[in-house]
Amino acid sequence: MNLIDERFSSLKEKGQTALMPFISVGDPDLATSVDIILELEKAGADMVELGVPYSDPLADGPVIQRSSLRALQHRVTIVDCIRIARQCRDRGSKLPFIIFTYYNPVLQLGLERFFELLRENDVSGIIIPDLPLEENGQVLELSRQYNIHLIPLVAPTSNDRIQRITSQAAGFIYCVSSLGVTGTRSQFFEGIDSFLDTVKRSTEVPIAIGFGISSREQVDNFSKKCDGVVVGSAIVRKIEETLPLLSQEETKSAGLLQIREFVRQLKA
Repeated sequence: MNLIDERFSSLKEKGQTALMPFISVGDPDLATSVDIILELEKAGADMVELGVPYSDPLADGPVIQRSSLRALQHRVTIVDCIRIARQCRDRGSKLPFIIFTYYNPVLQLGLERFFELLRENDVSGIIIPDLPLEENGQVLELSRQYNIHLIPLVAPTSNDRIQRITSQAAGFIYCVSSLGVTGTRSQFFEGIDSFLDTVKRSTEVPIAIGFGISSREQVDNFSKKCDGVVVGSAIVRKIEETLPLLSQEETKSAGLLQIREFVRQLKA
């Protein structure tokens, strides 16, 4: 069984919801990304999205754009991001890992090589936000062959496409909470509950929600409606705030502790 399935099954038995942090791999550097992921696990994260830095992001807001730029300045590649999973595993991590990447880096790497690397480094899922349902045939076939879940995004504007999207879903369905790009929000669109109900009625696969979730209150609220909650920009911003601490060996542990405590409060 895929690790994502195992984790959701275990959480369901306990009546719990998955907390799913997103980080930009390589921000501020690859070694620190490993340290941060291990802190996320200590804080109670249930699985982690490993964001591949990209120079022309379509769905990312300014916080994640800045983090991608910092990583790209260190020439972080998609291969580096995939191998981070193995480095974390070698240091004892039990988390399911999900690669979040735009399609162009995958295409440049080559689909077969991409999936081989995912399997070699024990990655459980992939999210490719700019790969539409109508064009994902080859990636979907390989994902099933390698038992690496291709996780679809469903937006409030998906409408009559929801059933088609969820019918081929594996792992979980990523429900986009808001129109526009990622970033923390104080309010979500009025039809969010109806949208989530529609998605849930269309599938037996777990559903998770992301884009804009940044507080314990929001996590609690969506935990009543979803199987998982993704927190991205808020965590990436916390990493950004602690960069002065992370950049110095004598203060690095204090910076990591701040990140862990922030995520622990979301989980608690």
